Amino acid sequence: MPRKKKSSAAPGQRQLRVGEEIRHALSEILGRDHLDDPDLHGRMITVTQVSVSPDLRNATAFVTPFGGGESAKLVAALNRAHGYFRRELVRIVKLQFAPQIRFKEDETFEQVSRIERLLHDPVVARDIAKRDDEPDAPDNQDGDDAP
Repeated sequence: MPRKKKSSAAPGQRQLRVGEEIRHALSEILGRDHLDDPDLHGRMITVTQVSVSPDLRNATAFVTPFGGGESAKLVAALNRAHGYFRRELVRIVKLQFAPQIRFKEDETFEQVSRIERLLHDPVVARDIAKRDDEPDAPDNQDGDDAP
């Protein structure tokens, strides 16, 4: 009996390829601006990543508003229109099954900004400078193990 893959396993090549194909298709659909929802009309949206389940029946699209803005309202509007995106994906991406699409806010940019702020914090900068001032352990360049 074959073993099931653990859910924590890295995505397979097919999952990655399908996710990238869906990401391109969603970007194309959003670029056409045929959405009637007032929360989406005229908004520029970046699809940063699409994560696909191993059976390719569920996909999570990570989005962020171009130039920043209110992400929660945007994600709610995109999730309301998930049926429209699924129908359009069927036309663009040739798959046996059209995946269920869920949209989530991409928090990567906020995490990067938070880390940048931490690195530029005066206390952290002082600790980094202090560590840089410490002499490194002497390197043994001869290759022999003698002290």
